[in-house]
Amino acid sequence: MASKFLRLAAMAAAAVTIAFSASAQSLIRDTEIEEILREWTDPILTVAGLNPSDVGFYIINDPTLNAFVANGQNIHIHTGLIIAADSPAQIKGVIAHETCHIACGHSVSRQRAASIASRPALVSIGLGILAIAAGEGGAGAALIGSSQQFAALNFFVHTRTEESMADAAAVQYLSELHESTGGIVSFFDKFRYQEVLSDARRYPYFRSHPLASDRIRAVRQLAEQSGLMDAPPTDREQMQYEMMRAKLIGFLDTPNKVNNEYPPGDDGDPAHYARSIAAMQASDIDVALREIAILIDREPDNPYFYELQGQILFESGRPAESVEPHRKSLELKPGAPLLLINYARSLNARDEPGDVEAAETALRDALIAEPENAFAWAQLAITLEKQDRRAEAQLATAESAYAIGDIVRANAFAHRAVDQLDRGTITYRRADDILLITDPSNPDNRQFYDRYNRAPRFSVQTNDRDMPFGNFASPGR
Repeated sequence: MASKFLRLAAMAAAAVTIAFSASAQSLIRDTEIEEILREWTDPILTVAGLNPSDVGFYIINDPTLNAFVANGQNIHIHTGLIIAADSPAQIKGVIAHETCHIACGHSVSRQRAASIASRPALVSIGLGILAIAAGEGGAGAALIGSSQQFAALNFFVHTRTEESMADAAAVQYLSELHESTGGIVSFFDKFRYQEVLSDARRYPYFRSHPLASDRIRAVRQLAEQSGLMDAPPTDREQMQYEMMRAKLIGFLDTPNKVNNEYPPGDDGDPAHYARSIAAMQASDIDVALREIAILIDREPDNPYFYELQGQILFESGRPAESVEPHRKSLELKPGAPLLLINYARSLNARDEPGDVEAAETALRDALIAEPENAFAWAQLAITLEKQDRRAEAQLATAESAYAIGDIVRANAFAHRAVDQLDRGTITYRRADDILLITDPSNPDNRQFYDRYNRAPRFSVQTNDRDMPFGNFASPGR
C-alpha cells in the first residue's frame, strides 16, 4: 500500500518525479516546432543558471493539458497545452515555471518528501492490521483506506510550497529577459475553473499544479511589480506561435475541426498551413499542394514549407517528385537531422543512379547529430542493403532496434552482423558491443526475453517515434 502511494505521489508531482518515461509515450518530432520551442526556452534556462545543452525538451502527442520535468533535466510538454494556450507568453510562462523545478532542485526534494509523507501511511496500515487482528475489521479497513489520504496531505503541503516558488522564479526569469510576465497569470486565469472540478475531470497539469486563489493572487502581484505584465510578444514570436499551433491542429485534429478553426475564407498563413496538412491527411492531394504552393509563393525562403511539400508528394506515392522539395528544404536549413532523413528517404524510394550513395551520406550526417534516431538507422539499413552491404545493413537494423529498446531483435541482428563482419573493424566492435549489452544471460535483460518468448509470432515490433512529425502513424512505443 505504501509503495502504491509513492507511485501516486510521484505522478501527482508530475513536475519533477513523474513515474513514467516520456520516451515510452508518443513523441512529436518536428524540426520547426522544436526550433521554436528551443528558441523560447534556451534563454530562460540560461538566466536560471542552467546549460541549455544539458536540458532535453520533448513534445508529447497528447491532447490533455500538461507539462512537467522528468528523468533528470528533461522538460516535457503536451501538444494539448500548446494548442490550448492563447499566446507565446503563456507557453513561456509554463516553461519558466518548469525550469525552476530543475534549477531549484525539486526533483531530489520531492523524492524525499514522498518518502517522508509515506510514514503516516505506514502507521495507519500498521494500526489497521492490528485492528483487524483484534476483530475490528471495519475499523481496520477504514484505517488502511485512509493511509493514502494522510500521506497525500503531507506530500501536497510540501509541493504547494515548491509550486509557489516556481511561480515566483518564473516571473524572475522572464523579468530578467524583459519578457512578458503576464503569460503565467493569464494561463492560470484561463483554467481557473479547473479548481472546482473533480480530480478525474481535471487536466493532468492542474492535478499536480493546484490553482488556489492565494497562489494566483501572489503570482499576479509579482507580475505586476515587474512592470512587464502586459509586454506584447514580438511579431516574429506571435507568428511562430500561430504557425506552430496551426501545424499541430492540422496534423492532430480532424479535417472538420480544421475547417471550423480555419474556414476557407481565412487567407492567413496559419490557415493555409493547417488546411494543407489536413488535406494531406485526408488524401486530398490537389488541395494540399495548392495550399502549400500559396505559402511557398509568399515566403520562398521558408524551409518548412518545402519540407511539407515534399512530404505531401512522398505520401501520395510520388517519391521522385518529393526529392527536390526536400533538397530545397536542406539548402535553406543545412544540417537539420530530420530534414536530412526526409531527403534520404525520398532518395531511397526514387532509387536512381547515385541516390543510395547520397542517401547514405545524408543519413550518416543525421546520425552524427542524433545517434539514437531509430528511423534514421532503419533507413540506413535500406540504403546499405541496396548497395549489397548486407552485414552493415544488419548492424544498422540492430542499431534501430536497440534505439527503441527492442533488445531481442537488436541481439538477433547483431549476431548476424558479427558473423559476417571483419574482426577488429569499427563495425565489428559495435556489433559485438550490442551483443554484450543485449546478452540474454544478463539478468537485467531477462524480462525482455521472457516477454518475447510469450508473445505471438505473427508481427514485428516497429517504432517510428523518431520519424519527422507528419510521417508517423503509430501511437508510439
